Amino acid sequence: MGLTSQTTVYVMAAWAAGCVGLMVWLWPRLAKPGLRSVLGRLAVIGVTQVAIVAAFSAAVNSSYEFFGSWSELFGNADTAPVALTNPQEQNGGVTGISSVSGSLIQPGGNQQLSRVSGLPSGPAAQNGRVESVRVIGRRTGVVDQAFVYLPAQYFQKAYARQRFPVIVALSGYPGSVYNLAQYLRVSQTAGELQSRGEMQPTIMVMIRPTIAPPRDTECVDVPGGPQTETFLAKDLPDALKSVYRVGHDASAWGVMGYSSGGSCSLQLTMRNPNVYTTAAALSPDYRVKDDPTTGNLFGSGPKRQARINGHDLMWRLKHLPAPQVSVLVANSKHGERGYGQTLAFVRAVRAPMRVVSILPNSGSHNFPTWVREMPAALKWMNQQLTFPQDVVPRHHPNAVTTAHPKGGRSRVRAGASVPARTSGGR
Repeated sequence: MGLTSQTTVYVMAAWAAGCVGLMVWLWPRLAKPGLRSVLGRLAVIGVTQVAIVAAFSAAVNSSYEFFGSWSELFGNADTAPVALTNPQEQNGGVTGISSVSGSLIQPGGNQQLSRVSGLPSGPAAQNGRVESVRVIGRRTGVVDQAFVYLPAQYFQKAYARQRFPVIVALSGYPGSVYNLAQYLRVSQTAGELQSRGEMQPTIMVMIRPTIAPPRDTECVDVPGGPQTETFLAKDLPDALKSVYRVGHDASAWGVMGYSSGGSCSLQLTMRNPNVYTTAAALSPDYRVKDDPTTGNLFGSGPKRQARINGHDLMWRLKHLPAPQVSVLVANSKHGERGYGQTLAFVRAVRAPMRVVSILPNSGSHNFPTWVREMPAALKWMNQQLTFPQDVVPRHHPNAVTTAHPKGGRSRVRAGASVPARTSGGR
């Protein structure tokens, strides 16, 4: 009985209803005076409240996929690499899997992806494709799920040796890749913009920055703890470059996110301008601080304050050279509390860093607001990212080829393995 399954929701709801009924039945017996009766009333009230909250939480988690499994909920998520696989070509299609070694991208489960509406279906060369994969962190040992949207051009013969720009989309906390696909509609919006010629063909990578659930690490390399920044700034790009035809220069890489994912996108870009040169942050914060969900992010000792300052973007703008990056920040004047901070951030930016803003008059800290801002953010990012000029070598001893949906062949970069096809859509 999985954490996100409807069976779990129904069981929790039945348990809550049973507790309410039991409380009503027991209450007359517990109405007598005396310490035992008082303690009994407190006990049944407490158990009933816990049951109701648990049922409500299970229903919300099933809809939004904050935690994908019981192990994640209790902080015991599996981080061990799984078997390495590679699709084989049979009769013009990808139909078999055999073991290979060295892959940092592996096929992921299709359970969440199958629940996402509006994903591309049909021939990939016409509509593109979304794959569910697991990203293996070579340095950190982290294993994190991701959805990868590949545009139609990725599968077309004319682009067989072409690399593509990349936008990494980050969820908020606790968040999930399901939220990015279903509620923020990252791949659907990008696909629509690209089909209308308003956005160049771009690979969209949807991933959550919560690599050590349920802890919120705020994209920080925690001393003696989770190395989130290293995973997102080094492991993730390396893994994607090892499998997909993506640009190798930072000018082809951008990162975006909402809420704490937006904060993370700014942090990654300003702290790692040699990896990401463009960021779009929807409703971000501009400094990282400890709270009950994060624990101690910066350690102790004489270097603690330096670590705190390094993740305070306003401090960085005041005391450090401005990085040569472009960022977009979005916050609503009425309905969100970060509007004043956003204005202060915009005023603090100086060359060679560039900033633009989306400042609607009203909007709350929720998906409807971020969905409204998504098209403008993606089109702006599209204008900043360069379409890679480098191409995959035509002949290479370790090159891998995959069958083209229309009978042609597209060449994947040298040394790559291809994730299993997991197209979603309803």
